Amino acid sequence: MKIIILDDDEQLIAQASSSLEVSRPQPLWSEQNPADWWQATNLAMQELLDQNPAAIQSIKAIGLSGQMHGATLLDVDNNVIRPAILWNDGRSEAQCKRIETSEPNSRAITGNIAMPGFTAPKLVWVEENEPDNFAKVAKVLLPKDYLRFLMSGDFASDMSDSAGTLWLDVENRQWSKAMLAATNLTEDHMPTLYEGTQITGTLKPELAKKWGMQAVPIIAGGGDNAAGAAGIGVINPNEAFLSLGTSGVYFVANESYRPNPDSAVHTFCHCIENTWHQMSVILSAASCLSWVTKLTGYQDEESLLVDVEKLDFSTPSTVTFLPYLSGERTPHNNPNAQGVFFGLGHNTDSAELGRAVLEGIAFAFADGQQALIAAGTQIDTVSVIGGGSVSKLWGKILASVLNKPLSYRQGAEVGPAYGAARLAKLGTSKLSPSDVCLAGEINHVIDPDQTMSSYYSKQHKKYQKLYQNLKDCF
Repeated sequence: MKIIILDDDEQLIAQASSSLEVSRPQPLWSEQNPADWWQATNLAMQELLDQNPAAIQSIKAIGLSGQMHGATLLDVDNNVIRPAILWNDGRSEAQCKRIETSEPNSRAITGNIAMPGFTAPKLVWVEENEPDNFAKVAKVLLPKDYLRFLMSGDFASDMSDSAGTLWLDVENRQWSKAMLAATNLTEDHMPTLYEGTQITGTLKPELAKKWGMQAVPIIAGGGDNAAGAAGIGVINPNEAFLSLGTSGVYFVANESYRPNPDSAVHTFCHCIENTWHQMSVILSAASCLSWVTKLTGYQDEESLLVDVEKLDFSTPSTVTFLPYLSGERTPHNNPNAQGVFFGLGHNTDSAELGRAVLEGIAFAFADGQQALIAAGTQIDTVSVIGGGSVSKLWGKILASVLNKPLSYRQGAEVGPAYGAARLAKLGTSKLSPSDVCLAGEINHVIDPDQTMSSYYSKQHKKYQKLYQNLKDCF
């Protein structure tokens, strides 16, 4: 949980965060208790209040962003029925097939192939495996929208986050009765839809008092990737960003609805009205770096990266890493894919493993870039956001694998929270998105290294061949 405060000049004047854990009670499962989100919210708000009570008092509006796809199920009394099933949960592969069989026009309506990460298959899984829980479902909310409900009492969502449920008619920006029927749900189970810059309600007076602020408007906001795009100014056609968060996203803005579901590219509504976007998504990005750091006994990622930087990058590594620790989306749509180190030898050390992880994630992004280009997408500029953006070495690897210069902009590491604050500003002013969602000042640009690009093009083919040769073994 991250909360930030922006002033009228979009300067970051305060921020606070509170960490959360993910529960994995069975293979392929990924869950969280929604009560933990609320506890983390209150802890972070208290931290902000302690830091800067004057800033809290001056807040004019709240924008929301959050992890997409999570199924938060409420009963008629608005109680949470079971732990929320998260975006990287892979249990519902069979249910995806059932949805596409029940509604043959599924891909045309939603612009997306049915994947276990989406919300709708999770509900089908609950219906088949926990029928008593399914019978209790009165409302299905995405994670940030559950917090909205607790903050204002409103059942509301925005177009960009809702596009990731598989219940939205993405072209027409409305709930699809056909897709809901395919999962034995109706519009009554869904929140009211808003564009990302619209007001959905007002902070409850008792919460406002507790948090030391006014009962301000709450803005619809956006899913984490769309909000990240608003934060970095990627709202115009052919502008793109890479997000190096827990998962990895290659995001391109579009002026129209241009689906290509068969290559496992996502087509969603943007959080800006009359705008859409395409994404290739890899389920494990910076989370792979955290994993290998822990595996090799380093105290933190920075310490491992220091040793990786000492390696000789004038020649290729003998080790290849497939970063499928949580399965994979683009382009494989394979929840059963697994992580692999290939090419280990007696001389392989921790730094070599770290290097292979950075390169493997870059190759996964290259697969996504190929899928986007195959979908007819033009990519003019690429910026980088997310916690992984602080590593210049990783940037050099990514630029060389993708063969594109990468721009690092001011505020990029703040990520989706910055965009959510911008959407709050848009929702309570008469400014237009082009006035507010400006590209941040470029701190630096990382260009491809031609030597690295040369050997990475060969290694990428080897990486792709390894997946094809191993996919029947997963």
